[in-house]
Amino acid sequence: MQEFVHGLQRFVWGPGMLVFFLAAGIRFTLQSRFFQLRKLPFWLKSTLGSLKKQEESERREEHSISQFQSFCTALAATLGTGNIAGVATALMFGGPGAIFWLWVSSFFGMMTSYAENFLGIKYRYRDEKGRWKGGAMVYMERGLQCRPLAVVFAVCCLGASFGMGNMVQGNSMAQGLWEAFHIPPFVSGCICMVLVAVALTGGVKRIAAFTEKLVPLMAAAYLGGALVVLFVYRERIPEAFRLIVTEAFRVQAAAGGIAGYGMGQAVRMGIARGIFSNEAGLGSSVLAHANTQVSSPQVQGMWGMAEIFIDTMVVCTVTALVLLVSGVYEPQGFLSRIQTGGPITDGTTLTGMAFATVIPWGRQFLAAATALFALATILGWSCFGEQTAEYLGKEKGVALYRLVYILVTLPGCILAPQMIWELSDALNGMMAVPNLLALFFLGREVRYENANKETG
Repeated sequence: MQEFVHGLQRFVWGPGMLVFFLAAGIRFTLQSRFFQLRKLPFWLKSTLGSLKKQEESERREEHSISQFQSFCTALAATLGTGNIAGVATALMFGGPGAIFWLWVSSFFGMMTSYAENFLGIKYRYRDEKGRWKGGAMVYMERGLQCRPLAVVFAVCCLGASFGMGNMVQGNSMAQGLWEAFHIPPFVSGCICMVLVAVALTGGVKRIAAFTEKLVPLMAAAYLGGALVVLFVYRERIPEAFRLIVTEAFRVQAAAGGIAGYGMGQAVRMGIARGIFSNEAGLGSSVLAHANTQVSSPQVQGMWGMAEIFIDTMVVCTVTALVLLVSGVYEPQGFLSRIQTGGPITDGTTLTGMAFATVIPWGRQFLAAATALFALATILGWSCFGEQTAEYLGKEKGVALYRLVYILVTLPGCILAPQMIWELSDALNGMMAVPNLLALFFLGREVRYENANKETG
């Protein structure tokens, strides 16, 4: 069984899938005439720059959440172990050049996120109770008129929420707390299960309220610690950027290269880790953004862009720089162990070692930060899974989903979820197939320029 799951995961996330993701982003970038670059000041001002104004002026609708809350809920699901362990993995298996291609995938992924969130707002509808119903499965059903495709997406999303969204994150949190503070995984699991239960019983609005407070806290704590490390090693930062760019275009693993890493490895790992971190193209974040009270598809599309920008361009870049300037990243040693099948340092552990070079109790600090990231991801994905459960099984489906989601939190923290990780990773990729197909056929409906009028 494990061999089958491993093969499925490798097949789903093969070169063809990565090209599919990248092609979607390039298509919407060209279609929008490089909107993410051409309108950079505008969309930053319309999203992050408008937060204070929104909080002062917005009147909350009964069955909606604010733009900031939907943004935090979506960001909570993407900000996770991918920003820490995923970046370290990209460096270990792809070399410094992988970070450049992570940037590339994110640059194009911003417009993929814009498109899917635009369609999410365009095709959402209110049910008989006045609640918004949206998400990728809704624009598949109402836009493409293809419910079977929507059901496939919903089933894959449901499965991924239990695995990648919950159990894998919980295990990462529990292992980090055990290594740093010697807190037994059972204790961590019980605490996490209680927190998840409290959040889930309040539905989407309580989850949104929770993430609204949690996401800024964890982002500020992690970035604050990382900036301290970067300040101490500030003289090494220009060399780190030079290394990232030059190694990104090394055609062959020739003598003189960084540990023999070649361009092919850098491209594959950079694009794959970028998608894993920001989830652009998976269709998952649409489930959070569809609940916002915003009326403009263009505006919510820009919030999707801002989510990718913060997740990858900011947080992932900071993590990469910390690893490169601290001296804990030794490419020759990592590649040698990879080639010989030797033990590889866990990505979270490696990042903790980087923090520890400057910050006393650096490993403990990173373990606490990772715990917050993991908890946020668990809550964010519960929002996604709950909505797909309702789509598939109405109200009874929601009640059953909440119960199961709460219960799997504890075993996720205790068990070693290698097969669960690979299966849920495969389900993540399988989510993308129907979503990218829908974007391909519905992409001509996406609009950009009248966003100026909508926010003015």
